[in-house]
Amino acid sequence: MMEIEKEKAELIEMFGVFFENTHHLPPLASRILGNLILDGCKTGLTFEDLVERMAASKSTVSTSLNLLLKSEKITYYTLSGDRKKYYKPSPFSNRLQTYLKMIALEKTIIEKMLGYREKTASCFEERCNLENMQEYKKHILTVESLLENTIQRFKEIEHNNNQNQI
Repeated sequence: MMEIEKEKAELIEMFGVFFENTHHLPPLASRILGNLILDGCKTGLTFEDLVERMAASKSTVSTSLNLLLKSEKITYYTLSGDRKKYYKPSPFSNRLQTYLKMIALEKTIIEKMLGYREKTASCFEERCNLENMQEYKKHILTVESLLENTIQRFKEIEHNNNQNQI
């Protein structure tokens, strides 16, 4: 195996393990996403390309693609006169929106917890917990702000890149 192909295989495996562990994706879906990130950013990969690369059945590849589409980790496009779908990883700005949704839910929980703890803190440990929650809220707000700025920057980059393609 050529050195670059070995490096590519290692990267796909690293992506696979990462997506399995952090996004709780099945192994095949994780490796499909890794393939799309490495090789799908230019023109995308077709269903047939992925079946061949993954050495998996059409039904399991199809199931994995549907999961990745539903979770908005990938997207596809078609060409006029061509019945094939070309799969690509979703733009970074879209993928990071998932984290914003998680933060929004966490903020809601933190607010409710703070309200509850402010009314019920009756001992040292609960007051300590309240103080920790207040500090954690500041952290979450900082992370949210950083993430919003990063998403905005990615949107600008994606917009500029789309303009340059025209």
